[in-house]
Amino acid sequence: MKPLRVAVVGAGRLGRIHTRILSGLEGVALAGVADTSEAARQEVAATHQTTAFADHRALADKIDAAVVATPTKNHCQVARELLAAGIHVLVEKPLASSAAQATELVELARRRGVVLQAGHVERFNPAFTAAQPYLSEPKYIAAVRCGGYSFRSTDIGAVLDLMIHDIDLILSLVAAPLRRVDALGIALFSRHEDVVHARLAFENGCVATLSASRASRSAVRTFDVWSSRGLAAIDLAARSVELVRPSAALLRGEIDVERMTPEEQQCLKESLLDEHLPRHSLPVAAGDPLTGELNDFVNAIRTGQAPRVPGQAGLNAVAVAERILLQVRMHAWEGSPKGPVGPRIAAAAQALRGPHWHLQPSEARPQVRRGGPTSRGHE
Repeated sequence: MKPLRVAVVGAGRLGRIHTRILSGLEGVALAGVADTSEAARQEVAATHQTTAFADHRALADKIDAAVVATPTKNHCQVARELLAAGIHVLVEKPLASSAAQATELVELARRRGVVLQAGHVERFNPAFTAAQPYLSEPKYIAAVRCGGYSFRSTDIGAVLDLMIHDIDLILSLVAAPLRRVDALGIALFSRHEDVVHARLAFENGCVATLSASRASRSAVRTFDVWSSRGLAAIDLAARSVELVRPSAALLRGEIDVERMTPEEQQCLKESLLDEHLPRHSLPVAAGDPLTGELNDFVNAIRTGQAPRVPGQAGLNAVAVAERILLQVRMHAWEGSPKGPVGPRIAAAAQALRGPHWHLQPSEARPQVRRGGPTSRGHE
């Protein structure tokens, strides 16, 4: 079988990882790496023994497929030009900066008859895969995704940078229209929101809460799903799954502590959780999510089957992200639009109190450390 010629557009952190994996992927010929930074593209090309290109358009007649790992603001333009040339495209998350742009890409891929895949890599996380049989008909979902400020993806905020992963996972599980969105957020380091909390209510009664922060001292990636069958607690970072299943007696309503004598309550207390809410860990297979994502992309191209995360799924996630961002911009911190509104206000910042919270603004001078990390402008 003739190798599939694949290139990577973007030589930042994710572009480098994609290039490394593609260089060793069976049935794939790494056809080049493109980036506007000469130093970045030359370094990556030399490391993986491929050709460097200053402009992705120069790749058009040399490749069958491409991975777009540029900053988000460039996703639509780059993907549009590649799709128009009849090239299959995997676009790193988010698919585009707006739902309108994402719609354009989905429609263009359909007209050209090529694969458009959204890079929502958590769909390929072994822990999420292991938990899938236990996630049907969710009633409540709680997603938390926190970490420190990476100085990457500075052109977008926490919603499109972090929360978009969990939005996609939720939409993959809840088969119902979104009825209501509530959200608030705070911009700390730039004009974009860095801490966001959102609540999604669906027409079928399912409720999901999402928290995303790039201003946290510890890294957390948890995804808990409650259904009539119990709880599936997924740690996407540790790649572990713990199931909590209610006993038959509990489901039948046979446990009523209010009707028990103190002696019966004491007896049950010793075994209540172990007997009626037992927990056990699911086995989780080893595997690299990004490799799984790229294999799925190649398979979709070769077989004509839809990828696990088609462009439409990427569009759906961006559309929900837009609704969350709208609520963040509209949130009235004092309950009235006449008061402080949106993420970039002094009053809103008080929601994250620190050791300086008692000082007047003129007394609390930000401390800027010179020589700190800077953004290279790549993802």
